[in-house]
Amino acid sequence: MAAAGLLVLLPIAALIGIAAEGDAEIWPHLIRNVLPSSIVDTLALLAGIAVVAGSMGITSAWLVTAHRFPGRSILVWLLPLPLAVPTYITAYIYVELFDSAGLVQMALRNAMGWTSRGDYWFPEIRSLYGCILVMSAVLYPYVYIVSRAMFLTQSASMLEVARVLGASRLKLFRVIALPLARPALAVGLSLAMLEALNDIGASEYLGVRTLTVAVYNTWLNRGSLPGAAQIACVMLAFVVALILIERYGRKDKRYATSAKRSRVVHPAPLFGGRAWLATVLCAIPVFLGFVLPVAFLLREILRGSLIAQFDSEFLDHLLITLGLSVTATIAVLALATLLVSVARIAKSPLARSTLFVAGLGYAVPGTVLALGLMTPLVKIDEVIGTIWRHLTGERLGLLLMGTSFAIIIAYVLRFLSIATGSLSAGLDRVSPSLEDAARTLGSSRKEMAWRIQIPLMRPAMASAALLIFVDCIKELPATLLLRPLNTETLATQVYTYASRGRFEDGSLAALVIVLIGLLPVIQLVRSAEARQKRPESPDSPSSNPSS
Repeated sequence: MAAAGLLVLLPIAALIGIAAEGDAEIWPHLIRNVLPSSIVDTLALLAGIAVVAGSMGITSAWLVTAHRFPGRSILVWLLPLPLAVPTYITAYIYVELFDSAGLVQMALRNAMGWTSRGDYWFPEIRSLYGCILVMSAVLYPYVYIVSRAMFLTQSASMLEVARVLGASRLKLFRVIALPLARPALAVGLSLAMLEALNDIGASEYLGVRTLTVAVYNTWLNRGSLPGAAQIACVMLAFVVALILIERYGRKDKRYATSAKRSRVVHPAPLFGGRAWLATVLCAIPVFLGFVLPVAFLLREILRGSLIAQFDSEFLDHLLITLGLSVTATIAVLALATLLVSVARIAKSPLARSTLFVAGLGYAVPGTVLALGLMTPLVKIDEVIGTIWRHLTGERLGLLLMGTSFAIIIAYVLRFLSIATGSLSAGLDRVSPSLEDAARTLGSSRKEMAWRIQIPLMRPAMASAALLIFVDCIKELPATLLLRPLNTETLATQVYTYASRGRFEDGSLAALVIVLIGLLPVIQLVRSAEARQKRPESPDSPSSNPSS
């Protein structure tokens, strides 16, 4: 179990070692020419996403939870769907639509008789503000999902008392509902900002020089691995800061509820202009983050007859993508099941600490993780090659670095926390008395894990498997930096088309990624709606004891 924790810490330790071995002249150069602008752009991007994505997620979550208005039943299902669209795909689409040579500005010039870009003013999509809008349009579901889950658990009686005392709907939201949801909001905002920090495709394409882009350019374009490692260490400081902000947001914010299931909030109807305003406010994020990107991809596929791209080469890319994702998902679930089961049975500080460390991988951006894995994987290959040469007298090629195994290892380290968190939450709902009874009847630890814990974790394993699989499908930075030569996944194929200025040719691959990503998002919505529709507690005034 301790080995799993060391496996997560190994890339970070290696990264620090690479940075320390760099030329002493690199760091002053980075401080003068690279870090100032990259840090400013990164801070501005994260702050903008916190404001815009937070506003979108919180507002829409409260409206669909606490009110009834036209289209609400459909919007409840549509609002989380942008989570299935990767940020880099949305960025490519928005540039195709809103850049100076894009469809929107061309239509405006034709309609108004303008002859050049200088005849009118139009917001620049390739800018920091454009990047904030694009990323917020697909990252707000992180805030929406946790906010809606928290709003659904708040007691209706408490909110009704506030209404009786004269609180308006706005004050009810601002003074009671929002402060009670603060711990969940801290989690959702931190996840959205971590995803933004991990991004490389969108920020690079939109001209925002974040730390992630600086790591990529310094490593591959300038050929300085130590310089990239030093920038990556600065990124780790940002990651630690985000984690501390999230912890501070939940500091001493624990709100107890009744042991019995309290009566949940029932949506109150809105009428007239307020009702349609609520519809518009909830529809805008869905349009920006899902409807517009999917409609554009479908248009490009039909217009360019791109369905013909579904040939043997495309099928190879799809199979490689699915193979890597399935293998990584199985490995993550197996390792997470082992860690959670041992931690549950052992109940020792070491087991709990190891489980915590194993969950840190998701907080490490893919670029940093890929950079930190290089040295350990190369060293392991050298050791294996030396042993093989002594045994057989023959040279052995690379087994880990430069092969698909490197990508799988990166996926496992990055997404292990999703599985451990989900399985731990699922197992925590099981009464310890059940395990105590099994131990009393003579079951060994292995039998208890195999016959009791694993069967009880199957629903949580299924949900975690969907999320991990889709995250592997969408992952770009780690895949881009660790992929073997002449190996393409759907994500890297889309990136390659976009880097050549022909993103529309990659619309088929982009749409396939989005369609695959819809599966876990729909499952999340179904689970949330099922929880809301559960019958109320017997002591609820509106419940029927005979039912």
